Amino acid sequence: MQSQNIVKIGVIGGSGLYNIPDIDFIEELSVDTPYGATSDNLKLGRVGDSNVIFLARHGRNHNLSPSNVPYRANIWAMKSFGVEWIISASAVGSLQENIKPLDIVIPDQFIDRTKTRKSTFFDEGIVAHISMADPFCNELSNLIAEVAKSLIPKDRKLHKGGTYLCMEGPAFSTKAESLFYKTLGCSIIGMTNHTEAKLSREAEIAYSTIAMSTDFDCWHPDHDDVSVDMILENLKTNAELASKIIIESIKEVSIRSPRSIAHNSLKDSIVTPHQIVPKEIKDKLMIFCSKYW
Repeated sequence: MQSQNIVKIGVIGGSGLYNIPDIDFIEELSVDTPYGATSDNLKLGRVGDSNVIFLARHGRNHNLSPSNVPYRANIWAMKSFGVEWIISASAVGSLQENIKPLDIVIPDQFIDRTKTRKSTFFDEGIVAHISMADPFCNELSNLIAEVAKSLIPKDRKLHKGGTYLCMEGPAFSTKAESLFYKTLGCSIIGMTNHTEAKLSREAEIAYSTIAMSTDFDCWHPDHDDVSVDMILENLKTNAELASKIIIESIKEVSIRSPRSIAHNSLKDSIVTPHQIVPKEIKDKLMIFCSKYW
């Protein structure tokens, strides 16, 4: 594949962000992965002098539920192009009074409440224990927050830091659940990012997200319960801003060429001696582990 190993930045678009008009897309690419098909074709494009890969997390027609997104295939495919940085965008509900709909949050922590997903590449014939103490890349999050601060309208707020509660979905929370997550101190709630962040860390890709608040989940006594119509309307409003933040963040990553601890996250994390790892497993993981084997 002629584009292989030249793309450093990947973008994963969430609900409402199935394309970014300001990216000059060159071609669509179908990638065969050991974990099946990706959510959609990967779109190769350019922002300035930088190659970029874009992927719609739920598919361009939003036909994949959060539980059925092929997370492992998506991250493996990103890695196959040499991606070192992933900027994701996601719709989230607010769990705190000060985070209002249409605000932007750059979270720094997770609580995982998913149940049914494959969230590791190291589950057959090999064991690796990566550190997830700081699950988002601080360097990338700081850069995105800096960019967002200069672009966000005065009637909205940027919240840097906060805990993202990742639930299974696809149904929204009960009021009891929503209030419970609120009392835990969680800032926002969504259905996708933890799985992506964990796999990205295993793939030694720096990951951060632009979380777009669309609603107050269902805990707030003075606001309507969350609905799809409410979310879609606010997503339209947020999509343009998110696109601008992503474009400018890509430019800044290209200019600054930062480094992240995520880029060496497998060092000292793989427990199983590579000599005893079955060949078929080693072949799947060589894309992540070759520099250690």
